[in-house]
Order: sequence, then structure tokens, then C-alpha cells
Amino acid sequence: MDSSLPLVSVIIPVYNDNEPLKICLAALVKQTYPQDRYEIIVVDNGSQEDVKAAIREFDTVKLTYESQPGAYVARNRGIEIAQGEIVAFTDADCIPEPTWIEHGVRVLKSEPNVGLVAGHIEMFVKNPGRPNAIELYETIALSFPQDQFVANDQFGVTANLFTFKHVIDAVGLFDGTLKCYGDVNWGKRVYAAGYRQLYAKDAQVNHPAQDTWENLRKRSVRTIGGKYDVLVAANKSRLALLTDFFLFLKPPFSFFWRTWQDPRLNDLGQKLQFTAVMLRLRWVAIQERFRLQFIGGVSDRG
Repeated sequence: MDSSLPLVSVIIPVYNDNEPLKICLAALVKQTYPQDRYEIIVVDNGSQEDVKAAIREFDTVKLTYESQPGAYVARNRGIEIAQGEIVAFTDADCIPEPTWIEHGVRVLKSEPNVGLVAGHIEMFVKNPGRPNAIELYETIALSFPQDQFVANDQFGVTANLFTFKHVIDAVGLFDGTLKCYGDVNWGKRVYAAGYRQLYAKDAQVNHPAQDTWENLRKRSVRTIGGKYDVLVAANKSRLALLTDFFLFLKPPFSFFWRTWQDPRLNDLGQKLQFTAVMLRLRWVAIQERFRLQFIGGVSDRG
């Protein structure tokens, strides 16, 4: 036991994702970081699946429960029982590299006054030689450029994030009312409090691209709901919300043009597939935003 190394608490929220969770946990128990210097906390966020059965073979994993829907309130529940000086976050469908904790801790402690470290997220598809249209869209349009998030937007996504427990104590927990963009909100609070934010390329997790329309649709619904919840939380006037809605309807011509130039779209067929998915998702987004703003719906966890 090397007591000079900080204890790390790894927190993973899960909602009906047992099979990917098992793969994630199998990767986490094989870390190069000493096993007696990290704990793994799984937070069941109201799954219909039996999460206890999924973690049964991992006898060191701690399981807790959060009934309120939302990954951020679930992460808060994990923080409440975390024993570590350092808290690391990942998702149930992510596969951390063996050196993930080791490199994340090293970068977090590499400089004074660091508030968060955003690790690298590598998207992958089932068959790299033949990605389907959904996988193409997600890997190109919906990837996680953590280096850019840190440099330009002052946050890191919670699929791969490290921080100190004392930073959480200082700036507060995640906003548990949000189902999406809680990591943006929290990261900006860390930045506003004067902490430094770093990107760690070597602290890598691998993230599968969605490969079905239904999963991609759910992600879009969750994202639109999260954005709208942020607007409402900012106490925007009805006029401001209406203006934002009409701006939202503006076709994304610049995005369309940029993606058509992307070298990862190898031929006209792939470009047309990408465009079809984009237009279909655009319609889903418009419907969801209309529902939330004008029918009075509640944001969906997707």
C-alpha cells in the first residue's frame, strides 16, 4: 500500500445500461493505479435492469441508488459517499484505458490550483471499415473534443473528468435539476472560482458511437431538453425565449458546409447518408423544442 498516492473515487451513473457497465467495470479493475488507492462507485439512477446483478462479479464495487432522474443528480449522490481526495467521473458505456486513473491523477497534481482535468475521449465504431450512417454522424458531428472544451468553453464532459473533493466543496455539486449540460454549468463555476483547467490526452476513455437511430434520437432529445432547461433557469423573458426559438429554427448552413468538407466522409454516398441523418435529427430537435416551450412539457432524460 502506497499511502503517498491520493485515494481516488470513480463515480459512474447508470440507467438501463448493464452490459456496457460490465465492460466499463472490467476495465476499471485492471488499472495501473494501485487497487487499494481507488474505489468505484456505481449509482443506479432508477434502472429497470438489475444493476446489483451486473456488478456481482466485481466485489470491490460500491452500489448506491438515486431515484430522481438525471445523471447529474446521480453523480451528486455518488459524491456524497465518496471517500477519495480525488473524484473521477466516467459513464457506464465508456471503456477506460488501463492507465486512465494514473494519468488523470498525474495531470491533476502536476500544477498548483488545478480545479479540473478533462481527459481524452476516443470515439469508436463497431466496424471501422464500414461505419453505418448513424455512427458516421455521431463520430463527426457529436464527438467530444475535450481540449477545445477546456480551451474555449471552460469545462470538460463528465464522461472523462477528474477533480479534487475540495474543489467540489468550494464550488458546489452539479445542478441536479439539469438532465444535460450540467458539466458545462459546473465547469464554468470552477473557472469563475479561479481554478485552472487542464486537458490530459493520455488519460483516455473509449466511447462507442451510437449505431442505432433510436439511441441517437434519445441523445438529441436529452440535449435539446438540457439546453432549454438552462435557458429557463437563467430566467429569460418570454420575448427572449421566443427570439431564441426563432434563431433555433435557422437552418445550420455553415455546419452543413463544414461537414461536407470533412475528409472522414469518403464519398458522395457517405455525404448523403450524413445529410439524411442530420435533417432527420433536425426535425426531432424542432419538435422537442416546440413541445417544451409551447406545450409545457418536461425535459426528457432520453
